[in-house]
Amino acid sequence: MQVNDDIMVLVSCGHHPLSGRERRADRDAQALDIALQYTASPRVVFAGDPECSALRDYLGMGVPDIDVLSQKADADVSVALASYVHQKSPRLVLCGHRAEQGESSGMVPYLVGKRLNAAVVPDVVDILAQHAESVEVLQALAGGQRRRLQVQLPAVLIASASAPAARQSAFTKARDGVIHSLSVVEIEDAELNTWHWQVAKKRAKRVKTVAAASSSRDRFRAATAAPASSGGKVMHNPTPEEAAESIMQLLKEKGV
Repeated sequence: MQVNDDIMVLVSCGHHPLSGRERRADRDAQALDIALQYTASPRVVFAGDPECSALRDYLGMGVPDIDVLSQKADADVSVALASYVHQKSPRLVLCGHRAEQGESSGMVPYLVGKRLNAAVVPDVVDILAQHAESVEVLQALAGGQRRRLQVQLPAVLIASASAPAARQSAFTKARDGVIHSLSVVEIEDAELNTWHWQVAKKRAKRVKTVAAASSSRDRFRAATAAPASSGGKVMHNPTPEEAAESIMQLLKEKGV
């Protein structure tokens, strides 16, 4: 099966929240599933340890092989990924919004897009059509809304959590898939070595205050009710200055 070089999917090693074992990353798997709906053989790229067990999970989804950019644990994989994508120059790149372990900064799609000089589209649910110079995608908005976007190629698409759940991984396909380990330049992540790591703590939930004379039913509803989302706005083709001003205003409102 010939690999489609026009569509590339970037995947990472996931981390199970309870057991801590390696697995495919949920959002990366959703990105791969979107690509598989459009082509049977996208080029799949992983940067890290070629022995990562999560690679077989991606192969089990039906891709014939995976290109692995061999990187050490202390290497900056974003540099290797951006360089490899620039070298291959695909028309379309799909990926998840952030890794499930490590720095998990969510910057990789944007660094890749910058190196490729491509548009970056977050929260993509599906690819509707691809034309000679553009691609039409379905983007998820707040409140379950959807909108069609016409994006100029090349483009980097970030899969949304609202995208269809990724297909199951088949054992036979996972066993028969091929892993190509590629030697690439490794750039040490100097800043990462200076960080202090600790286990994340869950934020305390603010409980709605109810009167003391309220019934047990009212107190239970106040304790379990999800906070209602409010505010926010959709900006259509804002200038960089308008977008920056809107972001700064939101940060001030949140007290960040």
